[in-house]
Amino acid sequence: MNPETALEQVRSTPARSVYRRVLLKLSGEALMGTDSYGINRGTIERMVREIAQVCGLGVQLAIVIGGGNIFRGVAPGAAAMDRATADYMGMLATVMNALALQDALRQGGVEARVQSALKIEQVVEPYIRPKALRYLEENKVVIFAAGTGNPFFTTDTAAALRGAEVGAEIVLKATMVDGVYSADPKKDPTATRYSRISFDDAISRNLRVMDATALALCRDQGLPVKVFSIRNENALFRVITGEDEGTLVHL
Repeated sequence: MNPETALEQVRSTPARSVYRRVLLKLSGEALMGTDSYGINRGTIERMVREIAQVCGLGVQLAIVIGGGNIFRGVAPGAAAMDRATADYMGMLATVMNALALQDALRQGGVEARVQSALKIEQVVEPYIRPKALRYLEENKVVIFAAGTGNPFFTTDTAAALRGAEVGAEIVLKATMVDGVYSADPKKDPTATRYSRISFDDAISRNLRVMDATALALCRDQGLPVKVFSIRNENALFRVITGEDEGTLVHL
């Protein structure tokens, strides 16, 4: 199904978004699909279809993207590196992913802008909050690259920070699992998925929803987090329309 068909399906249904503006956190690994590294074309095209569906509901969408699908290929060689240097390499990987996603969205008929926390003005524009807000008001997808622009901070923290800065109503964390579990479901077959859990419980139980800095920032800003699996077809659409998908982390 192409993005135009997806948009027509949305227009012909009574579905409505429960959010006006959201921040979507995409891991770099999510772009790999079944590949061991890099960007799987079929996977990124499916993501574009789902993003087109969400945009068709009138949702203002910002995206923070990781770089694990690229950086993991050089990670063994970076093991003895200075931490700050390795982190800057990871930030550059997120810029590459952001450009790839922007191009795929453009081909799918969705207008997008990339803003980078690192200044690479020959390639992407720098992060400027008022411009990002204007793009969102114009219903353009805004992709935030290069994390926070600082080493020692994860892209989870960047998602929490940018979400708060642009006034997102919720952070949607698209992962490889379908929510937050009481234990690692790969190791413990008795692990159960939470439908809802408070920030304090998630932090005290060390459930690794996000890194501690990001989770505390979302809690302090009253910014809920929804964790869901990007592997589930149309999961993003179900989250946006308020269906029972994934785990909601709330105050």
